[in-house]
Parts: sequence; C-alpha cells; structure tokens
Amino acid sequence: MRFIYTLLFFISLQATNAQNQFIPDDVPYKTALENAKTQGKPLFVMLYADWCPHCNQMKKEVFSDPAVMDFLKKHYVCSWKNIEKEEGIALRDKYNTKSLPTFLFIDPNNETLLYALKGESKKEDFLTEANYALNPKMQLPYLEKQFLADPSDVNKFFTYLNTLKKGKDRTDLSIPTHTYLNTQSDAQLVSETNWRVIANGVTDIKSREFQYVLNHQKEFAVVASQNRIDRKIENIVSELLRPYVDNLDTVNYYKQREVAKSIRLQKTDSLVFKFDLTLAERTEKWQFYKKVTLENTEKLVWNDASFLKDIGQTYLKHIADAESLKKSIFWVKHSIELNDSYDGNLLLARLYNKIKDKKSALKYAKDAKVICTEMTWSTKDVDALLAELNSK
Repeated sequence: MRFIYTLLFFISLQATNAQNQFIPDDVPYKTALENAKTQGKPLFVMLYADWCPHCNQMKKEVFSDPAVMDFLKKHYVCSWKNIEKEEGIALRDKYNTKSLPTFLFIDPNNETLLYALKGESKKEDFLTEANYALNPKMQLPYLEKQFLADPSDVNKFFTYLNTLKKGKDRTDLSIPTHTYLNTQSDAQLVSETNWRVIANGVTDIKSREFQYVLNHQKEFAVVASQNRIDRKIENIVSELLRPYVDNLDTVNYYKQREVAKSIRLQKTDSLVFKFDLTLAERTEKWQFYKKVTLENTEKLVWNDASFLKDIGQTYLKHIADAESLKKSIFWVKHSIELNDSYDGNLLLARLYNKIKDKKSALKYAKDAKVICTEMTWSTKDVDALLAELNSK
C-alpha cells in the first residue's frame, strides 16, 4: 500500500510539472505569418535554444502562466522557433539575432520588425513590453522616422536608441549613433549629453568620435570622469576582439588585434595581452603563448600575483624548454613576493622539479607544506610531491 501511495505521489508530481512546463507549438513560420495577415494581428516570435537557461526560465516562469498566453493569443499570432533548426536559423540570421532568448514583434505584411526584446524578464515586465509593442508610436519604424526627420534632435535619438537596445546588441546601435553624431562638430562632442551618446552607441575604434575621445581624454574627463573614459576604452577593445576569440577566428583576430594595439595605451595593451593568452590556450598555440608572455608579462601584469601564477601553471603543463621554464619561475617567485601563498610555493616546487632542480623543489615544497599545515588544509598534494622528490 505504501508503495502505491508513493507511486501515485510521483505520478501526480509529474502531472503538475507537465502542466507548469510550457511546450512551444511548432507551427511553420509561413503558416503563422499568413494567419497573422488574415487576423490583422502582429506576429510574435520567440527565438530560443534548448540549452539556453534564460530561455527555459522564460518558458517555465512566464509562458506557462495562462494570463500571459491569453494576452499574447488575444493580440498576436505566436510562433516559437529553435535557432538550431532550419526556420529558427533563418529568422536568427534575417533579424541579426545574437542574444537568447530574443522576442520579435513583426508586421506580417512586410515582415518589418516593430519591436524586439532580449533576455530573461519577469512576467509583469514582459507584459508591459508586449503591450508597448502594440502602440504604433512606441514601435521602431515610427521612432526611426521621427529621429531621421531631425537627426540632430538628441531627445528623439535617445528615444529611438533606448527602444532599439531592448532587443538589439550594441553593434546594432552604431548606425543611428553615427547618424546623430555626424550632426555634431568635433567641439560639440565634448559635452555630457554627447558623452552619453558615445558611451552607449559608439563601437568602432576607427570612428571619428572614438578617436576624438582618445586624443581629448582630459576634456572628456571634465564632463564625464577618467574612470568612465577608461571603461569605454576597455569595452570598445573587448567588443572588437571577444567575438573572434569566442569563435576561435585566429585570422581575423590577428588583423583586429593590430587595430586595438594602435591605441597605444597600457590598459588596452594589457587587455590585448589577456585576449592573446586566452586565444592561444583555446587553440593550443603554445609557441605563440610563450612568445607573448616572454615579451609582455613583466611589462603588463607584473603586479598581478594571480595572473602570474596562472601563466606559471600553463608553462608547467605545456612549455618544455628549460630557459623558458626558468623565466616562469622568476614570475612565480615575484607572485609570492606580492602574496605568499600555498599554491604559489607548490607551483614553484613543481616548476623546479620539471627542470630537475631537486634542491630548490624541496625548499618550496616544504614552504608550501608549512603554509598548508598552518591553514589546516589537506596536505595530500604537497605530500605526494615531497614523496616523489625524496625518492629520487
């Protein structure tokens, strides 16, 4: 009897979960488009992927709510497309979608994008935005038309930009941003308002506006702050290089790397250095990794104890020649001068062991054990190394 009750409980629980789990209705896109035309409604499309946690959370917390679905079905014809399937791929490319989930509100008569949202949101916030998308004066075509009628009007620019960025990535903001900034002289760029425009919408390192910021940092620091300018410079370099690192596109990375290096500031050189190492590790280009670290470690990350140890760990695993390993020992020694640590001493012991310097390896292994014992941590790793060293 107890078994039967338990079984019934789990069946009930699964039924409840099934009721609470939204399952997209995979109506063909063209069918949904035709239905929207016939019914005189906009088309709502969710672009998602099964592996996307934010997509799954929206399905679970937002679209499983009857009130949300009632609103959508009343005002829209809905379509749900997985970006890893044929129609989803086509829609992702057509609307230049780079974030998941993305929600598209489309005019079915010409497939113009009326409104777009990206990312996870609460039910109330999503319903508010879906309601805004029904208002012609809050839709992208109307706001774009108002802005282009007078592209020097910063209020109309920001109204359009703020709506656009709800569903688009920063690179998509570049065209209207430069349309507005082209109405401003170089001298006019240095204002609090125009700094906001540059900070929000300029993504091109070679652009007139960004180059002007680089060459007039003191003037911009008066209307913003040096810290905000530094962040903008770092962000624009990251936005330039990160996609190539993420896609392991070494050819284009090396081309754009030179553009980033042309800024000639230590903070951007440090950022490029870290991207170099990330790409080298992910593509297993250890000779390039060694070349970059030998040239720049002491110049760019000399006071970063953690980063110095990370480089030392990579040398321990992937670099074989003794002279380079000795250089990595020099860096890791400096890291424990900055911050004496168990892992730093253990790493030094292992590096010395790799170049067959048993005496130095024993010294740092013993230092590591002292720290480990004082902190009451497990001494398993250092004991194994000491046993190996003492057996030689």
